[in-house]
Amino acid sequence: MIIDIILIVAGALFVGVYVSWRAGRIDRLHARVDMARAALDATLLRRSSVAQELAGSGLLDPATSLLLAGAVHGTRSSDRPRDLAESDLTRALRAAFSQPDFRASLGGKEGADELLAGVEEAAHQVFVARKFYNDLAAATRNARSRPLVRVLHLSGRAKAPEFFEMDDSLVAEKASTPLAG
Repeated sequence: MIIDIILIVAGALFVGVYVSWRAGRIDRLHARVDMARAALDATLLRRSSVAQELAGSGLLDPATSLLLAGAVHGTRSSDRPRDLAESDLTRALRAAFSQPDFRASLGGKEGADELLAGVEEAAHQVFVARKFYNDLAAATRNARSRPLVRVLHLSGRAKAPEFFEMDDSLVAEKASTPLAG
């Protein structure tokens, strides 16, 4: 009889510790998702700033500069969903960089190489930050989908993280485009 009570208490204690650990893990995952989202937002802002600098640098032809500046403005206004605006900026950057003899036409212009390297680096950072954020969002959604978590509502009132999908193929196509120079 005493052994039964000890086993029941030990089992209840084990279940309590496990449930507490699981709830803490979900809370930590949500905190990491929030930090990853903030990092993604910062890299997107940096990319738009560098793209704005490129648009106003005088290195590009007027039409390309206007296209790029318009795409940058779209990322900073709240009229459209952010993922669509960021995809438009990627397409504008890709259009600028994929022009025939783009790098050759900039050769010798002061600051061109540094500015182009800055744009490419910012684009790469966006790719990495978005992938990291989406991986964390997937892990968090997976942890939230476990039966014990759903039954006991261990995620509380926290909203499930949404994936951030955008066209960032500027980096994905880097090896096959003129950017790889």
